[in-house]
Amino acid sequence: MYSTPHYNGTYEMKYAILSDIHANLEALGEALSIIDTENINEIVCLGDIVGYGANPNECAALVRLRCSTIVLGNHDAAAIDPARAYDFNANAKRAIEWTAAALSDDTRSFLSSLPLVERKEGILFVHASPDTPDAWNYIVDASDAIAALRHFDERVCFIGHTHIPGIFSRLGRAKAVSNDEQYLVNVGSVGQPRDGNPMLAFGVFDSSLWNFRLVRAKYDIEKAAGKIYAAGLPEELGYRLMYGM
Repeated sequence: MYSTPHYNGTYEMKYAILSDIHANLEALGEALSIIDTENINEIVCLGDIVGYGANPNECAALVRLRCSTIVLGNHDAAAIDPARAYDFNANAKRAIEWTAAALSDDTRSFLSSLPLVERKEGILFVHASPDTPDAWNYIVDASDAIAALRHFDERVCFIGHTHIPGIFSRLGRAKAVSNDEQYLVNVGSVGQPRDGNPMLAFGVFDSSLWNFRLVRAKYDIEKAAGKIYAAGLPEELGYRLMYGM
């Protein structure tokens, strides 16, 4: 049985948790519109604000304005220093080179200021994995998640990076979170889902009820893809938005 770490505060926050926006302004705008209809106390961004899409500066400005907790993603880090994209595939590397050239000084400074992890009220926020966050390891299945659960003491850790939503406990995949176990929760991707569902994804976590809900919604994919084509970015990056791949 999981032993709850010490926390003497009161869990009374409702978080909207965004990840992997990837410069998709249409998806981010729709996600924020949905969030504005809910009683959200704080918006968290788990990184990869930029990369792939055509609106890096606009998305960075919105995240900076609306999110009170923000962590660094691997595409954010690579946009600051393209040498960090050495292990990216060809399309991702081309997109990072385009993004690095497109970043304003203000956006570059903002991304450079972001931490790898944030913690609050028994919750850990990180882009990729709680163990060696700067290694950008992928948690793709239950065995990866169970191994990662050994590397943090918080009751729940929220991640992105794979663009595939999922909830994991020490027992493997789970359908929901509860207050008697420790969990690793992937909130999916706002701007580039990869679970076969093209709808944007983000999470809502109520720490007073200890309840997590995944939100999926349609957005103007054609407009987002059109911007990618117009910018001269790899066309596959626009096509894949249509299919959630």
